[in-house]
Amino acid sequence: MTTRPPLSRSIPFWVLLVGSVATAAVGAWLVSDRLGIMTATLNDGTATGVEVYVGQSVAVLGAILVGAGVVGLLLTLAVATAASLRPRTAVSSPPAYTAPTAATSAVPAAEDLDAPATTDAEPNDARRDLEDAPRDADAQTAPAEDTDLTKAPATR
Repeated sequence: MTTRPPLSRSIPFWVLLVGSVATAAVGAWLVSDRLGIMTATLNDGTATGVEVYVGQSVAVLGAILVGAGVVGLLLTLAVATAASLRPRTAVSSPPAYTAPTAATSAVPAAEDLDAPATTDAEPNDARRDLEDAPRDADAQTAPAEDTDLTKAPATR
C-alpha cells in the first residue's frame, strides 16, 4: 500500500498555489498600470495611438491573467478540500528489536519486546512454556518452533 504525503508536503500543490497567486498579481499589476497610463494621457490630451490602442490590449491580457490566477486559486481550494476528505492512515513504526541474551534462549513474544528484560530467577512465559512442553521420546529436539515472523529469531 502506498502512502501519500500530507498536502502541506506536496510540491505540486504549492507550485499551483504560488503560480496562481503570482499570475493573478502580475495580471492585476498590468491592468492597473495600463489603465492608469491611459487615463492620465487621455485627461491631459497627450495620448498617442500606442498608449491607447496597445494599452487596451495589454489591459485585456492582464485581465486574462487575473482570471487564470483566480481559477488556479479555486483549483487549489478544491484540491485542499478533497485532500481533507481523504481518510488518514496511521503509519506506525515496527516494534523495537532487542537481541536475545546468552542467558535467555527463548523467543520473547511480540508484546514482550518493549517489556524489561527478565533474569534467570524470573523466566518469562515463553520460556516456561518451552520448558513445560512434552518432548517426543524418539526425537532429541525441542518442540517445533513457531513460524510467526514477527517474533525475534531464536539463538541456541
